[in-house]
Amino acid sequence: MKLYYHPLSGHAHRAHLLLSLLGADFELVEVDLAKGAHKAPEFLKLNRLGQVPVLDDNGTIVADSNAILVYLALKFGRTDWLPADPAGAAAVQRWLSVAAGQIAFGPAAARLITVFGARFDAEEVIARAQAILKHIDAELAGRTWLVGDRPTIADVALYSYIARAPEGNVDLTAYGEINAWLARIEALPGFVAFRKTPAGLTAAA
Repeated sequence: MKLYYHPLSGHAHRAHLLLSLLGADFELVEVDLAKGAHKAPEFLKLNRLGQVPVLDDNGTIVADSNAILVYLALKFGRTDWLPADPAGAAAVQRWLSVAAGQIAFGPAAARLITVFGARFDAEEVIARAQAILKHIDAELAGRTWLVGDRPTIADVALYSYIARAPEGNVDLTAYGEINAWLARIEALPGFVAFRKTPAGLTAAA
């Protein structure tokens, strides 16, 4: 099993994180985004969108980070990470949609400005980030995990970009529930950290 990734991609990190948490046997293949390797013909055969991550499971190709999370949970029969009951599965899917929506266009976009030089409106994306973080912080009040009483792929999907939100000038200090939740994820056996970048609020830290 190979995971094509980049160490500064939060999308790639969430796939890497779940592979590690599951104790899977896998190989990391770094894609050099700076040199345009993600647009090379051989990579485009794996993902026509030219994006990381991509999972190659002995010839079964899965692109998109959230799709990879679902694939891995189902492949390994891990109903602890992806509930099989309708209500539990729907609850997880709700958070995967948040990861692909408000997280991508909030804290992830803010970080793209400072780390990769993306041309977004910083004020706008930081405001989006703060809005979804307030919502998540409220949802976590009185809860340990986002869905049920144990971690699921919902927690994995949201972790990376929230953990590195300060790199995009998104301050996390006001979110006590989120900070406690981040610490719980980081204490899980098999946890692998998302590489830090000295950008945004972390530049002077």
